[in-house]
Amino acid sequence: MMAGHAPFTWLSYVPFIGGLPHQVAGALFVLLILSLLSYLAFRKMALKIPAAIVPSGRLTLRNLFELFTEMILKFLVDIIGPRGREFLPLIGTLGFFILFSNLLGLVPGFLPPTDNLNTTVACALVVFFATHYYGVKAHGFKYLKHFLGPVLWLAPLFVIIEVITHLARVLSLSMRLFGNIMADHMLLSLTLLTPSLLVLFLPPLAMVLGVFVSLIQTFIFILLSMVYISLAIEEGEH
Repeated sequence: MMAGHAPFTWLSYVPFIGGLPHQVAGALFVLLILSLLSYLAFRKMALKIPAAIVPSGRLTLRNLFELFTEMILKFLVDIIGPRGREFLPLIGTLGFFILFSNLLGLVPGFLPPTDNLNTTVACALVVFFATHYYGVKAHGFKYLKHFLGPVLWLAPLFVIIEVITHLARVLSLSMRLFGNIMADHMLLSLTLLTPSLLVLFLPPLAMVLGVFVSLIQTFIFILLSMVYISLAIEEGEH
């Protein structure tokens, strides 16, 4: 790849999004795929098609979606409690978006949107603002007392510490996801350039590793998001 040139992706040929930065085009592509799959699923349910209600006896894409959703829901209930179901739309959407974005980088001719800080910071900011929104919603403006600390005369110091701590969450979420996905994509690219017979064995191993990293990084991101929301809901009570 020549310096100064944008990386090649098949999305470069798609009208309207072809001229956008690869992370923006990739994110829009992932959102389009998820929207289409959601529409097809809800359409079957609205038409009361039996196949949309009765689980298939074999492994299908739908079963994988249901398994992933059930795992997210289980973690939500375990971490947040009975109210965990309320946050399934937010955490589930983030989970599917990040997972599909990660996996997109394993498809030849595509780049993962999550190998760019703009995408990962945007996801982290969604969690950041949602966390405090739910905190205020649960406890009103009493939630803000948490930032003042237990002693009033130490409030200015505690405010600074708490602000830094909460901003560090954004940095942690975004940098972890960005770094791991970028490294995984670079590793896969290097295996494809490996000379000799190793080129027959390394890419499949890198693909398996890539799927594993994509899943792990997705779950780390959404698990930390659940923890932050859980703390925000509980913090106002302390």
